[in-house]
Amino acid sequence: MLQPLPHKYHTPRRLPRLCQWMLGALLAAAIASEASIVPGDPREGYTEEDFQTDSRRLTPAGSSAGEALPAQAHNGLPGFSAAAPPAAQVDLGRRLFFDRRLSANATLSCAMCHVPEQGFTQNELKTPVGIEGAFVRRNAPSLYNIAFVPALFHDGREPDLAEQIWAPLLADNEMGNSTRTSVVARLTHLDDYAARFEAAFAADESSANPISERRLGLALAAYQRSLIAADSPFDRWFFGGDSHAVSAAAKHGFTTFMNSGCGACHSLGVGHALFTDHGYHNTGVGYLAEASRKQNVRRVQIAPGVVIDVDTVISVPQVEDRGREEVTGNRSDRWRYRTPTLRNVALTAPYMHDGSLATLRAVVDYYNRGGADDPNQDELVRPLGLTPAQTDQLVAFLRSLTGSNVAALAQHARQAPIGDTHHAGPGS
Repeated sequence: MLQPLPHKYHTPRRLPRLCQWMLGALLAAAIASEASIVPGDPREGYTEEDFQTDSRRLTPAGSSAGEALPAQAHNGLPGFSAAAPPAAQVDLGRRLFFDRRLSANATLSCAMCHVPEQGFTQNELKTPVGIEGAFVRRNAPSLYNIAFVPALFHDGREPDLAEQIWAPLLADNEMGNSTRTSVVARLTHLDDYAARFEAAFAADESSANPISERRLGLALAAYQRSLIAADSPFDRWFFGGDSHAVSAAAKHGFTTFMNSGCGACHSLGVGHALFTDHGYHNTGVGYLAEASRKQNVRRVQIAPGVVIDVDTVISVPQVEDRGREEVTGNRSDRWRYRTPTLRNVALTAPYMHDGSLATLRAVVDYYNRGGADDPNQDELVRPLGLTPAQTDQLVAFLRSLTGSNVAALAQHARQAPIGDTHHAGPGS
């Protein structure tokens, strides 16, 4: 049997007992050696020998400056209206993105909820786990092509990517900082951040101090804007005229996609496609989540693909989520959420704002059924009448939307150092 965490690993908040057992397993290797945590998934402490995992052992990638994306990475996307940020700001933002010391207790980085190898989201969790095991109610959005998103978060409450960073940094269930000032003050005394900020913003004379709230936001936004992933097989076929770029099944799937009305929300432009109308729609998922909350359903995922029913009370909150209504105050916006892009969608499971649909096929099946029984559901969501063959073809089309450079983006991401309390020296 696994043992509870030793006292020195306990946090000020009371975690559910189940979470403590799970954290004990994750930290088993670290307890034996204070200096480092071995990457990958060592099996010490598991009660069963045949547990399967998709975890991958990480290897150091070294450190290098950011490189410009190849021109073809933009194929299928509209052009930018603004100039690309300087490479020094992108590199600084990448370093910050992986620095756990941006959280209040130096345990959580941006990259731990937006994992590069998992589509810059989390594939194994419906919703992320925040600071000290806190519950986060919505699925982590993928950051691919975030530069083209005019309103951020599932409810579209923030239009400015540089300002958006403060929501997770200050949320008490995410990174847990008390104030913006405290984050800036901490960075000022870490490593050589002051020099790096000064170099990255040498042309900016608006701030007397090298590190400021706005510069922190701009640096993180610069890195996120660099996560452009297009030039997919679909782009090379549909926009580039390469008839061999996708399979016949994917071509038929695109026809089904358009004929079934999917393109009404996941729309294409002229010469490019973001596969979103940037609008807000009630697909019925919020209605189902609310019904589940009222029934106090207690199902717990204890490992990837392993879900159990719990016959005792656990402190996993069943929280209300009204979607866009929380932003506008309009009852008509209840359970409306922002239309996500379909680009790279094969990499970004689980799906929907709450991560409730685990696979692309589950998503297609949900829409094929016509969604839920919500009387206020968007009229565009209706039974599609797809055959099993058409479902297969539609999934094939969705898989053809994966950008050619996603592996390169993940590799580039991992060249950043991991900032934490064990590596606090200059240049770490």
